[in-house]
Amino acid sequence: QYVPVKGDHVIGIVTAKAGDVFRLDVGGSEPASLSYLAFEGATKRNRPNVQVGDLIYGQFVVANKDMEPEMVCIDSSGKSSGMGIIGQDGFLFKVSLGLIRKLLAPKCEIIQELSQLYPFELVLGMNGRIWVKAKTVQQTLIIVNILEACEHMTADQRKQALAKLSGN
Repeated sequence: QYVPVKGDHVIGIVTAKAGDVFRLDVGGSEPASLSYLAFEGATKRNRPNVQVGDLIYGQFVVANKDMEPEMVCIDSSGKSSGMGIIGQDGFLFKVSLGLIRKLLAPKCEIIQELSQLYPFELVLGMNGRIWVKAKTVQQTLIIVNILEACEHMTADQRKQALAKLSGN
Protein backbone atom coordinates (compact mmCIF):
# COMPACT_ATOMS: atom_id res chain seq x y z
CA GLN A 1 0.00 0.00 0.00
CA TYR A 2 1.26 3.47 -0.91
CA VAL A 3 2.03 5.94 1.89
CA PRO A 4 1.74 9.59 0.77
CA VAL A 5 4.98 11.59 1.00
CA LYS A 6 5.14 15.37 0.80
CA GLY A 7 6.44 16.40 -2.63
CA ASP A 8 5.55 13.09 -4.32
CA HIS A 9 3.88 13.37 -7.73
CA VAL A 10 1.03 10.88 -7.95
CA ILE A 11 -1.95 9.91 -10.10
CA GLY A 12 -5.24 10.12 -8.22
CA ILE A 13 -8.76 9.14 -9.24
CA VAL A 14 -11.52 11.60 -8.36
CA THR A 15 -14.04 9.73 -6.17
CA ALA A 16 -16.19 12.62 -4.93
CA LYS A 17 -16.83 16.36 -5.08
CA ALA A 18 -17.53 17.91 -1.69
CA GLY A 19 -18.08 21.67 -1.79
CA ASP A 20 -14.81 23.29 -2.83
CA VAL A 21 -12.79 20.10 -2.46
CA PHE A 22 -12.33 16.98 -4.57
CA ARG A 23 -11.62 13.61 -2.92
CA LEU A 24 -9.05 11.47 -4.70
CA ASP A 25 -8.13 7.83 -4.38
CA VAL A 26 -4.32 7.78 -4.43
CA GLY A 27 -3.90 4.16 -3.37
CA GLY A 28 -3.22 5.04 0.27
CA SER A 29 -5.19 4.22 3.40
CA GLU A 30 -7.36 7.32 3.02
CA PRO A 31 -8.40 9.64 0.19
CA ALA A 32 -6.45 12.82 -0.53
CA SER A 33 -8.11 16.21 -0.85
CA LEU A 34 -7.61 18.65 -3.71
CA SER A 35 -9.02 22.18 -3.65
CA TYR A 36 -10.57 23.46 -6.87
CA LEU A 37 -8.28 26.52 -6.43
CA ALA A 38 -5.16 24.30 -6.64
CA PHE A 39 -5.18 24.41 -10.47
CA GLU A 40 -3.42 26.91 -12.74
CA GLY A 41 -5.70 29.88 -13.46
CA ALA A 42 -8.47 28.69 -11.15
CA THR A 43 -10.60 31.31 -9.38
CA LYS A 44 -13.99 31.31 -7.66
CA ARG A 45 -15.57 32.13 -11.02
CA ASN A 46 -13.28 30.04 -13.18
CA ARG A 47 -13.43 26.52 -11.74
CA PRO A 48 -11.62 23.61 -13.34
CA ASN A 49 -13.94 21.11 -15.02
CA VAL A 50 -13.24 18.08 -12.84
CA GLN A 51 -15.65 15.12 -12.81
CA VAL A 52 -15.87 12.03 -10.63
CA GLY A 53 -13.77 9.36 -12.33
CA ASP A 54 -11.24 11.82 -13.78
CA LEU A 55 -7.55 11.07 -13.39
CA ILE A 56 -5.52 13.84 -11.80
CA TYR A 57 -1.74 14.14 -11.81
CA GLY A 58 -0.69 16.23 -8.83
CA GLN A 59 1.73 16.70 -5.99
CA PHE A 60 1.34 16.29 -2.22
CA VAL A 61 1.71 19.50 -0.21
CA VAL A 62 0.51 17.90 3.03
CA ALA A 63 1.34 14.31 3.86
CA ASN A 64 1.75 13.19 7.43
CA LYS A 65 0.06 10.56 9.51
CA ASP A 66 -1.98 13.03 11.57
CA MET A 67 -3.57 14.92 8.70
CA GLU A 68 -5.51 14.06 5.57
CA PRO A 69 -3.16 14.11 2.57
CA GLU A 70 -3.61 17.21 0.44
CA MET A 71 -2.70 17.59 -3.22
CA VAL A 72 -2.21 20.50 -5.61
CA CYS A 73 -1.85 20.72 -9.40
CA ILE A 74 0.38 23.80 -9.42
CA ASP A 75 4.00 24.42 -8.50
CA SER A 76 5.25 27.14 -6.15
CA SER A 77 4.90 29.79 -8.87
CA GLY A 78 1.27 28.88 -9.65
CA LYS A 79 2.04 27.08 -12.94
CA SER A 80 0.66 23.65 -13.79
CA SER A 81 4.09 22.24 -14.83
CA GLY A 82 2.43 19.27 -16.48
CA MET A 83 0.07 18.58 -13.58
CA GLY A 84 -3.72 18.57 -13.79
CA ILE A 85 -6.40 16.43 -15.39
CA ILE A 86 -5.02 13.57 -17.46
CA GLY A 87 -6.65 12.78 -20.81
CA GLN A 88 -9.52 10.31 -20.88
CA ASP A 89 -8.37 8.03 -23.66
CA GLY A 90 -5.21 6.52 -22.21
CA PHE A 91 -4.69 3.39 -20.15
CA LEU A 92 -4.10 3.39 -16.37
CA PHE A 93 -2.41 0.47 -14.64
CA LYS A 94 -0.47 -0.31 -11.48
CA VAL A 95 3.09 -1.50 -11.03
CA SER A 96 5.33 -1.94 -8.00
CA LEU A 97 6.84 1.13 -6.33
CA GLY A 98 10.28 -0.31 -7.13
CA LEU A 99 9.56 -0.27 -10.86
CA ILE A 100 8.23 3.30 -10.66
CA ARG A 101 11.49 4.43 -9.01
CA LYS A 102 13.45 2.69 -11.77
CA LEU A 103 11.36 4.40 -14.49
CA LEU A 104 11.70 7.81 -12.82
CA ALA A 105 15.51 7.57 -12.74
CA PRO A 106 17.03 10.42 -14.79
CA LYS A 107 18.46 8.35 -17.68
CA CYS A 108 15.97 5.50 -17.73
CA GLU A 109 16.94 3.17 -20.59
CA ILE A 110 13.53 1.49 -20.61
CA ILE A 111 11.70 4.68 -21.57
CA GLN A 112 14.40 5.74 -24.05
CA GLU A 113 14.15 2.34 -25.77
CA LEU A 114 10.33 2.39 -25.82
CA SER A 115 10.25 5.88 -27.32
CA GLN A 116 12.13 4.53 -30.34
CA LEU A 117 9.27 2.06 -30.98
CA TYR A 118 6.31 4.47 -31.08
CA PRO A 119 5.47 7.98 -29.99
CA PHE A 120 3.49 7.90 -26.73
CA GLU A 121 2.52 9.96 -23.72
CA LEU A 122 3.43 8.68 -20.28
CA VAL A 123 2.55 9.82 -16.77
CA LEU A 124 4.32 8.13 -13.85
CA GLY A 125 2.92 8.41 -10.32
CA MET A 126 5.08 7.70 -7.28
CA ASN A 127 2.05 5.79 -5.97
CA GLY A 128 2.68 3.00 -8.49
CA ARG A 129 0.19 4.16 -11.11
CA ILE A 130 1.16 4.65 -14.73
CA TRP A 131 -0.97 6.27 -17.43
CA VAL A 132 0.04 5.69 -21.03
CA LYS A 133 -1.38 6.65 -24.40
CA ALA A 134 -0.03 5.88 -27.86
CA LYS A 135 -1.53 6.51 -31.32
CA THR A 136 -3.56 3.30 -31.34
CA VAL A 137 -5.03 1.07 -28.64
CA GLN A 138 -2.79 -1.74 -29.87
CA GLN A 139 0.38 0.35 -29.48
CA THR A 140 -0.78 1.53 -26.05
CA LEU A 141 -1.28 -2.06 -24.89
CA ILE A 142 2.11 -3.15 -26.25
CA ILE A 143 3.78 -0.39 -24.22
CA VAL A 144 1.75 -1.36 -21.12
CA ASN A 145 2.80 -5.01 -21.51
CA ILE A 146 6.48 -4.08 -21.92
CA LEU A 147 6.42 -1.78 -18.89
CA GLU A 148 4.75 -4.48 -16.79
CA ALA A 149 7.24 -7.11 -17.97
CA CYS A 150 10.29 -4.86 -17.43
CA GLU A 151 10.21 -5.53 -13.74
CA HIS A 152 11.24 -9.15 -14.22
CA MET A 153 13.56 -8.76 -17.23
CA THR A 154 17.26 -8.11 -17.50
CA ALA A 155 18.38 -5.27 -19.79
CA ASP A 156 19.42 -7.84 -22.42
CA GLN A 157 16.07 -9.64 -22.34
CA ARG A 158 14.30 -6.30 -22.70
CA LYS A 159 16.46 -5.28 -25.68
CA GLN A 160 15.69 -8.61 -27.38
CA ALA A 161 11.94 -8.20 -26.81
CA LEU A 162 12.00 -4.65 -28.18
CA ALA A 163 14.08 -5.72 -31.18
CA LYS A 164 11.43 -8.35 -32.03
CA LEU A 165 8.69 -5.71 -31.85
CA SER A 166 10.49 -3.20 -34.02
CA GLY A 167 11.13 -5.98 -36.54
CA ASN A 168 14.96 -5.87 -36.41
